[in-house]
Amino acid sequence: MDIKLIMSIAGHHGLFKYIAEGRNGVIVEGLEDKKRINAYSSFKISSLSDIAIFTDSGEVAIKDVFLKIKEKENGGAALNPKASNEELKKYLESILPDYDHERVYVSDIKKLVQWYNILQKANMLDFDEPKSEEPAAEVKNEEEPPKE
Repeated sequence: MDIKLIMSIAGHHGLFKYIAEGRNGVIVEGLEDKKRINAYSSFKISSLSDIAIFTDSGEVAIKDVFLKIKEKENGGAALNPKASNEELKKYLESILPDYDHERVYVSDIKKLVQWYNILQKANMLDFDEPKSEEPAAEVKNEEEPPKE
């Protein structure tokens, strides 16, 4: 699954998969309930590919954090997002030791864990890498003499 097609919509619970362009926005499908809604252009929609976690040395794409959680949990579910604030902080520190403690709030960690669990349950943690467009190599015909 291309992570660019997975979206978060402010004010709506969970994650959504892009389906198509609509008249006044985009049509998305909830990953948990499979219901389709029209996400109007006035909604605050964020693709997961645009979200990152602050660290002391910069930012880490959320996709990479999800993959680290998957590795830690051997593909299983993560910590319950309703765990205590201290448990959530320790959990993120075990995955991303240099996360920025001042700029990453507990609410962000809860959302991260919740989103991971949604993706894990939907079996959508195998993110496709975008294919690079490389020009095809020229094939030289050995029978033709070089042009002068």
